[in-house]
Amino acid sequence: MAVGGAPAFIIWEMRILVTGASGFVGSLLIPRLRREEHAVRAMGRDEARVQHALAQTCGTQGAATVEVVRGDALSGEGLDRALAGVQVAYYLIHSMESSPSESPSSFALRERIAAENFGAAAARAGVGRIVYLGGLVPRWSSQDGAGRRAGNARTSRHLASREEVERILLEAVADSLALRASIVIGAHSRSFRLMVRLVERLPVLTLPAWHRFQTKPIDARDIIEMLTACAGAQVQAGRLEVGGPDVLSYGEMLTRIADLMLISRPALRLGVNLTGFTARVAAAIAGEDPDLVLPLMEGLQGDLLPAEDHAAELLNVRLHSFDAAVEHALGEWERYEQLAAR
Repeated sequence: MAVGGAPAFIIWEMRILVTGASGFVGSLLIPRLRREEHAVRAMGRDEARVQHALAQTCGTQGAATVEVVRGDALSGEGLDRALAGVQVAYYLIHSMESSPSESPSSFALRERIAAENFGAAAARAGVGRIVYLGGLVPRWSSQDGAGRRAGNARTSRHLASREEVERILLEAVADSLALRASIVIGAHSRSFRLMVRLVERLPVLTLPAWHRFQTKPIDARDIIEMLTACAGAQVQAGRLEVGGPDVLSYGEMLTRIADLMLISRPALRLGVNLTGFTARVAAAIAGEDPDLVLPLMEGLQGDLLPAEDHAAELLNVRLHSFDAAVEHALGEWERYEQLAAR
């Protein structure tokens, strides 16, 4: 709950650490935090890669105002230095892929060790809050006669890993917050890019059974605003499930994207998933690594809908519609790469 029953925010400048700083969300979050005049430290395993990402989102002058440090949550190297003097730390580290020789259990172990190392280092450093961005857990889309949802779907290993990481971080530092989201609509979002490539390159949209599952896709701009607000929001520690204003099935999202790209794509709806096969085919069509696409499709086991829907109000964020999010993301995409279908 917010203090006094309404959202409250700490306004003063803070020293903030952003991990995963070269990634999609981290590189967008940093310039937003700088606009709030927070002192931002960016951590990554490859300092040059972080600097390059910051130059893209902050500009050369803006990037120069961000301290970049090398750190590795898995080995623990550099964590104490990265967290020294930090009041809020963003944990945006999550691998979508495992190595070819890595088993599902070793992947989960690697993610758990990294979270435990980071949580322990944050606690040692006296960090006041960890902010984590994870994923929503799927729910069955089937309904009983009363219109109620019939239970929980099987959670993919990647979503299960995110749940465990969330638990570890929330337990490590008492006042921490975790946001859970499904598909983020942004020019560099893997999920969104995969959908655009399929729409662009498939003359007929062949939709496996998961096309009927529903979710609430959220604009990347809105996620960034929520994450920024989490630094100073005086709300109850724990988890906030977030989504955009529109409830859409995956099939509806693909159709809407096609409409917004001004192209016609008839749809063929199948009654089976064949996840492994579908992922490999989709990866080949989209020009993506199958090891990145498979975890995305493994998560399509049911609806991905927030159990509660008050995060935007609590964090004082005005949400963009799905269409507005797609138009903005496509515009950002075309700043550096022309889309053939447009």
